Amino acid sequence: MPVLAVDQTVPGIGNKSAVDLSKKSPIIESSRLFVIQQARFIRQSSLKSATLDAIANPQTCIQHRAGVTESVKATILQNLQTAGLVDTSDNTTFPGGLKAGVFPPVLYDGSSCPQLAQTFFSAPGSNFGGHHSYPGGLVVHEAFNTQNDLSLAKTYRQIYGYSGINGLPRVRLTDEPDDEKKNEHDDEKSDIFISQDVIIAAPIWHDWAKSIVFQWNSDGTEFIELNFGGNGLTDNYGAPGNSKTGGHHIIGLAESMKRGLPPDFVITQASAHSAPTLGNEYKVVNWIRAAAIMAQIDPVAAGYLFIDSTGNLRLPPLRQLGSINLTEASPSQTNLLVEYTTHNLSDADFTFSIPAVTDVQILLQTIAPLYGYNPSDVNYNNKFRNPVLTYLTAERLLIIYGNSGINGVTTEVNKLRTRGII
Repeated sequence: MPVLAVDQTVPGIGNKSAVDLSKKSPIIESSRLFVIQQARFIRQSSLKSATLDAIANPQTCIQHRAGVTESVKATILQNLQTAGLVDTSDNTTFPGGLKAGVFPPVLYDGSSCPQLAQTFFSAPGSNFGGHHSYPGGLVVHEAFNTQNDLSLAKTYRQIYGYSGINGLPRVRLTDEPDDEKKNEHDDEKSDIFISQDVIIAAPIWHDWAKSIVFQWNSDGTEFIELNFGGNGLTDNYGAPGNSKTGGHHIIGLAESMKRGLPPDFVITQASAHSAPTLGNEYKVVNWIRAAAIMAQIDPVAAGYLFIDSTGNLRLPPLRQLGSINLTEASPSQTNLLVEYTTHNLSDADFTFSIPAVTDVQILLQTIAPLYGYNPSDVNYNNKFRNPVLTYLTAERLLIIYGNSGINGVTTEVNKLRTRGII
């Protein structure tokens, strides 16, 4: 169903309906509780308190938007344009222009405490028709990615982080008795340090701004997202390259920076859409540059970037990476922490989740008449598509379809009819 042309300069008319629907779904509520539970395991106090405030406080202040008046917005947009971090052609093609894309509508805009126009748990995971694109899809996506990152970090420790009785590294077998300290912090259990705090917080923060970007229209579709963070042509330090990416990514970074969160965490968060390796460091650098302009901070002074001997902005040598000047010895390489790459890998569930939504939308349109719904009706999304996906998820339905066919899908959907949900 096509997305209707709507005014993206004001909060989404359908936000309240999405909130009401998502709060009733067991999988959305349990995902929300899982993400909050993981955030409570963070030990670094400022990172923990900021993360819990962002996801569990319904009146959380959007700090990078505090005091950002219309004149301040104009200055920020000009600075992004001067830095080559927006595509100026989008000003005429994006609904509401660049300002609406960089500054999606929030409550109490320009005040000392702007607030979300919908709850964190009612937002979708991406654009309409994309992965987790249903009310509450964001927290399902974040629960999956947080668990993914935890599992990846655990695997790195299991393969590379244990020693045998001779002190040499060995793989820890999965059936060995676990005689180590039992707690949620695996970084205390191995010879190598991978920050469990960063592993937990990065997937939570990376997509947080989707609650700002992907607001709900009255027909159950979503706002369109602006891609920025580059001009799309000469983003690789002036050479050909494209670092444009979904605006939620940069907006979330701006919020983390404005809250003063530490460099190893912010750079890890920035690596979600591309690991800064194999020639892609410029993308992460540009996203940090754009976010810093939005947060109105100096990224070098804050430790998020550094200037190399050639005058280029690069990722800084954090922890002990500066013991030897690696970027001077091999300029094509980057100062790399393992957390950057695990976070990037943990965000890859879209490879199944995007086709899951695409395919399941077809299945739902096919069976909708069995439940009294017409896919071409203006109420179809709000009355059938969104409730089915919010309660059952596209991923579950596609897996069931692959093993049990359309009968398996209707059996699942019948659960919702039996309970009066559809």
